[in-house]
Amino acid sequence: MERVSHMDPSQVVIAMVDIVKKFGDFVANDHINLTVHKGEVHAILGENGAGKSTLMNVLYGLYRPTSGHIEVKGKEETIGGPGHAIALGIGMVHQHFMLVQPFTVTENIVLGMEPVKGIMLNIREAREKVVELSNRYHMHVDPDAKIEDISVGMQQRVEILKVLYRGADILILDEPTASLTPQEISELMEIIGHLTADGKSVILITHKLKEIKACADNCTIIRQGKYIGTVKVADVSEDQLASMMVGRDVTFKVSKKEMTPGKVVLDVKNIRARDYRGVEVLKGLNISVREGEIVGLAGVDGNGQMELVEIITGLRKAESGEITINGKSVFNAVPRVCFDSGISSIPADRQKHGLVMDFSVEDNLILQNFEKEPFAKGAFLQRDRIRAQATELIDKFDIRPAGSEARPVMQLSGGNQQKVIIAREITNDKDLLIAVNPTRGLDVGAIEFVHKYLVEQRNKNKAVLLVSFELDEIMSLSDRIEVIFDGSISGSVRGEDANENELGLMMAGGAVHG
Repeated sequence: MERVSHMDPSQVVIAMVDIVKKFGDFVANDHINLTVHKGEVHAILGENGAGKSTLMNVLYGLYRPTSGHIEVKGKEETIGGPGHAIALGIGMVHQHFMLVQPFTVTENIVLGMEPVKGIMLNIREAREKVVELSNRYHMHVDPDAKIEDISVGMQQRVEILKVLYRGADILILDEPTASLTPQEISELMEIIGHLTADGKSVILITHKLKEIKACADNCTIIRQGKYIGTVKVADVSEDQLASMMVGRDVTFKVSKKEMTPGKVVLDVKNIRARDYRGVEVLKGLNISVREGEIVGLAGVDGNGQMELVEIITGLRKAESGEITINGKSVFNAVPRVCFDSGISSIPADRQKHGLVMDFSVEDNLILQNFEKEPFAKGAFLQRDRIRAQATELIDKFDIRPAGSEARPVMQLSGGNQQKVIIAREITNDKDLLIAVNPTRGLDVGAIEFVHKYLVEQRNKNKAVLLVSFELDEIMSLSDRIEVIFDGSISGSVRGEDANENELGLMMAGGAVHG
């Protein structure tokens, strides 16, 4: 969709002037300026941990700036908290949604702002307003659906409606496409277009260059907490944005040497499984991965790939079939047996399955090995060995901020949390590495880095199963691509022969004639 700018340069709605935010001695924001106009999409671009979310948390009143000031619609304001920000017309949609799963869409949207009639909750009036907002911005949300029954993309629309319901005309979207399918991303871009056409202003925190080019008017770049500059998006290329963000040229091409795959490491035969509702989600699926190859599993979210990964790693049981690692059965084995048999994994949900958020970075880096030497002697942890391992991996995998060994992992940015998992799983050095959306939420510099490590595993004769919704990633990394549709493999193609149209057709269940 062609980007139409509705920006009114004469109307500044937000001016953040010379903002400094410190946490102890750590300077997260170092003299940053931001100017946003009415009807504008303004992107904030930066690497993981560059200070983007911190800056927006200052604007939303979650943090107080150490110095500098904020003007909202021409008036200087000291924003005391999110309630004050909302009263000023500023709403924020966080990267990790804050919705109550058993509640309906309408109940979630009005939570804390419920309209009452006498002492009774007037849910009919609330529902009518939700429907009106949903139609006005072309969001097509079912007001009566329960959150637990709707897709991630639909949940995000509920979060957007929640801030619109509270009267926001300045919307902060923090990494809004991190968990969306390509189809949902293009739908979100259209919604953003409808919002700005109505005079709303959107601040987009992201590191996805394609999306900035597709929907932003201006872009402010932050690097390691410092203000680099603001550019008109139409005047710069993706490559220029990438090098401003990272401070060097970034290569998007993955270089891979020729490899002849060896013996079969993972062999999955005729796997059948049902989901929690009793509906069959895997219907006799077969897939194998050999030494020295990356097999990409491509498919639209919800076709059984997540259930397959959970079954292989021991997090879910299958009804029937066979799974072997190096010829040894791990069918319906517990996670520890799967791990000891040679499986390591970068999971889809880093906070739920990848990390213990209250634990330190150094403890998360040895989660599966804390009782083994050199990290333990008898019943005692060897803290110096654990710290030394963490220091080495933080440096090698560029986990930021440096020196965060003892810091709780929840204090790291999402992208740096992902790097902790990748550092741990690659260091575990198992025969099979399963990587599920390994670059979700990562910036271009970190993506380049992760791709290099996945290829390195393959070059060390490991087997890699890559599950990703990013078709570009699947096509550039995979030696062989298997397409999953409706619980079984709908087609297979060599990585070098793949094209987007053919894969798209297979992902939609169409037959490919070749």
